Amino acid sequence: MSMNVFGVDIGGSGIKGAPVDLDRGDLAQERHKVLTPHPATPGAVVDGVVEVVEHFGWSGPIGVTFPGVVTGSTIRTAANVDKSWVGTDAAALLGERLPGSEITVLNDADAAGVAEMTFGAGKGRKGTVFLLTFGTGIGSALFSDGRLVPNTELGHLELNGHEAEKHASTKVKEDKDLSWHDWAHRVKKYLAHVEMLFSPELFIIGGGVSRKADKFLPLIEGISAEIVPAQLQNNAGIVGAAMAAAKR
Repeated sequence: MSMNVFGVDIGGSGIKGAPVDLDRGDLAQERHKVLTPHPATPGAVVDGVVEVVEHFGWSGPIGVTFPGVVTGSTIRTAANVDKSWVGTDAAALLGERLPGSEITVLNDADAAGVAEMTFGAGKGRKGTVFLLTFGTGIGSALFSDGRLVPNTELGHLELNGHEAEKHASTKVKEDKDLSWHDWAHRVKKYLAHVEMLFSPELFIIGGGVSRKADKFLPLIEGISAEIVPAQLQNNAGIVGAAMAAAKR
């Protein structure tokens, strides 16, 4: 019998979740997604998480990702959701609405990274590895010989006088209607900056755009590190969230 645990991935544009088969590192059922409310206040986002969980009639441990720094279960930063999240105990807040379910909360890119290092493109890889998720913002997960350095949030590095995610996120591509070629040039500049600082052996590119890796990865040249798409694509956060809940 495989072990299923529920994972929820809170993003700037959507909240998605599903039961996860932790033996296979894959969704046990097709995921359910709702739009992230705007403003993305704690109460409104929790409503969305509850809707996703109740869609499956789930009862049991739940792992939840958050797009910001999480220490314990307290939110420390909130770049792409409402600032009222800062200082909130997310696990306690969710637990009030989902009684009977033990809640584990972690950074969204960290969750995706752990899933990719266990089941995906980073499996068995040593040295310095980065998982970078491109979406509403840019999330980062840093691994040293397979061990996570949590809450790096390197989408907020300065690039061209602005936060990097304001220059090279998928949202920027869509908002500015950039071609794949032009957007790939921006991504290359960001990767070059991260490479200068950390000298990784491997970049894993995640987020929804990883499904279209063939359209932009071949356009990124001049980076010493290997660059590969995430194998779990945009389900990595859900899988990693479930893994965190199971580990707890």
